[in-house]
Amino acid sequence: MLRAVDGILPKVWALGNVTDAHAAFLPAFDHGITVGDGVFETAKIVRGRPFALRRHLERLSRSAAGLGLPSPDVTEVRAAIDEVIGANALGETTGGVLRITYTAGPGPLGSGRPAELCPSLVVAAAGARPWGPTASVQIVPWTRNERGALAGLKTTSYGENVVALASAHRSGADEAIFANTRGELCEGTGTNVFVGIAGRLVTPPLSSGCLDGVTRALVVELGGIDEDVLPIDSLRTADEAFLTSSTREVHPIATVDGHRLAQTPGALTARAAAAFADLVARDLDP
Repeated sequence: MLRAVDGILPKVWALGNVTDAHAAFLPAFDHGITVGDGVFETAKIVRGRPFALRRHLERLSRSAAGLGLPSPDVTEVRAAIDEVIGANALGETTGGVLRITYTAGPGPLGSGRPAELCPSLVVAAAGARPWGPTASVQIVPWTRNERGALAGLKTTSYGENVVALASAHRSGADEAIFANTRGELCEGTGTNVFVGIAGRLVTPPLSSGCLDGVTRALVVELGGIDEDVLPIDSLRTADEAFLTSSTREVHPIATVDGHRLAQTPGALTARAAAAFADLVARDLDP
């Protein structure tokens, strides 16, 4: 039987070796720790395998390039994933979540990097978080900068998300939603957003500054979705809406700022959820 502390499974892969989670450490001067100079991916483990791994590794490489880091060794990452899944006995019937973290490695205490980088790689797993049948969201007063240096990159610089999510939790919501600097609907702290308006299912385009979520992309590819600019208030007045992420998959939104949407889940949400569930059932690496 696996034992987990705060959901973290007992074995991780860190800096070249599988070790006990409590004994795995990065150097104190690792730039991922001191200034958040790193990127990461989170994948759901389904039937003993990380779902959509190819897409996650491609985005890991894109995020690294956008941050100016050397490309991760995908062969090494895949081998580390296999070792972590095996060491934690994550089999056909054991679900979970996989986290891949790739940082710039040891560096100075300031923002400057050393002339030669020695990146750090950590792969860890955790138990699957049980989400409720619906989500409640709060639109927060802070904005995403769609023109920022990190726009569209999945970096470890998550301080803004931590503050926003804490605010949402204090209000009784379980996710925070950002507008961008133009007042357009953008994204959540770890989710993409879809809204149903008058029979039309719409999600913000990547130009809004939102992350190119793996689940978002798959739902869009399944069809019936428009990518279009939306004012932030469109979420409050939508007929129905849902969040997507690797762990939530397609997750219906019940309330926005404490106000209940007309349909939860609506017909468009139910259709998207069914199509995505069918995809997961037939292909673990679409």
